[in-house]
Amino acid sequence: MPPEGRPPPQERVPSEERRPPDVRPPRDARHFADAVLDRSSRRGFLERAAAAVIALAGGAAVARGVLPDDAEAYTNFCGHTYTTGNCPHPTGLPRVDRHGLPLRASDGHPVDDLGRPIEAQGHPVDSRGQVLRDPSGEPLSPAPRSKVCSAAGKRYGRDLRIDGSWYRCCGGRVRRLMDCCGYTNVRINGDEALVGYCYQGRHVFCVQYYDTMVPC
Repeated sequence: MPPEGRPPPQERVPSEERRPPDVRPPRDARHFADAVLDRSSRRGFLERAAAAVIALAGGAAVARGVLPDDAEAYTNFCGHTYTTGNCPHPTGLPRVDRHGLPLRASDGHPVDDLGRPIEAQGHPVDSRGQVLRDPSGEPLSPAPRSKVCSAAGKRYGRDLRIDGSWYRCCGGRVRRLMDCCGYTNVRINGDEALVGYCYQGRHVFCVQYYDTMVPC
């Protein structure tokens, strides 16, 4: 018992219990509004979904390093942010030359309708640019090489053509993006067709692109 008239001794509180609440900002210093927009946007959804899967193989940091940018979220190539699908192409991505004929997306090499790289006369070549030959030593026969938009029309039973274009800067060069248009109410992916850069009542069926040599 303490002497009369003297207050009882205060119980000592460990220093960590006396610390004020931690008011430092979180490590992720993004503005709150940015975080809200990120969570409400299509990009935010795609990033969160992909991160959840890829993180299993190496963590969120790895995931964010390989996520597609916003321009590639739906159509797999730079410059197009809408949902219209790619025109069918022998090698995948719908890269074409100035005449609408198919090119290999990775390096712009001409390809035929079978997806084979070809030389000027249309004969298929190997990785070194040498003409492929049959067992008798004769060059393999050329295959057809069709304009991508026209081939899409033939494949889907529609009269398609290139009407208008728009341009974006991709990889340091100007890219021309082209709507393949026809009298259709649906796009290649089954959604309702849009007018896009089509004229005279036509609508977009699919899209393709041409990489110019103009720097940007």
